[in-house]
Amino acid sequence: MKLLLIEDEQAMQKTLVRALSRLGWSVAVCGDGAQALQRWQDVRPDVVLLDLSLPGQDGLRVLEAARKSALTTPVLILTARGTVGDKIIGLNSGADDYLPKPFDLDELEARVRALHRRRSDSNAESGSSPIHTGALRYEVDSGAIYHGSQVLELTPRELALLRTLLARPGHAVSKERLFELVFPGESNVQYEAIEVVVYRLRKKLIPTGTKLVTLRGLGYLLKVGA
Repeated sequence: MKLLLIEDEQAMQKTLVRALSRLGWSVAVCGDGAQALQRWQDVRPDVVLLDLSLPGQDGLRVLEAARKSALTTPVLILTARGTVGDKIIGLNSGADDYLPKPFDLDELEARVRALHRRRSDSNAESGSSPIHTGALRYEVDSGAIYHGSQVLELTPRELALLRTLLARPGHAVSKERLFELVFPGESNVQYEAIEVVVYRLRKKLIPTGTKLVTLRGLGYLLKVGA
């Protein structure tokens, strides 16, 4: 696995690089927010570990810029800002998970593996060729989903859900499976939370002419047109 650690505190950098490298993972490091986006584009990591308090540019701005640039890499925020409000802001800005400092290295490993597994499972189900459903195009290699020539602006959870459905055109995906992929390893999340993601995604799909349909007892699928 290839990781990008965006963290300016040198002691934390050394600790994490040493611990993660022992797992056999490759860890690239960036300590400046102003350079983080370019580093992200150059490294093309499997998972990004992102601190919020960075010199040059705040971590949230880095994350927002990355998502607007169609960089869909899973992001785990590592920060001393541990309030519920900060967590919500981070997730709404495009993060996939949030781990407040100080944290246990075993928990960090588990969360990184969960994010990587979710991305790998999604890619394995779909192959590498673009997938077309109506006016939607899923570029599997980059992870971006387009409506015509425009990248759909979706949250990471919405992206994970839509990618899974696009990877199985004409087939229903169970609510249980979607929950596993959208909320990997998050035991504190209520099962009904997947319905909130479905509701929000359904509204965003309206302009595309693609409907997210509920099949009672089977799950969800995408349907083009009326």
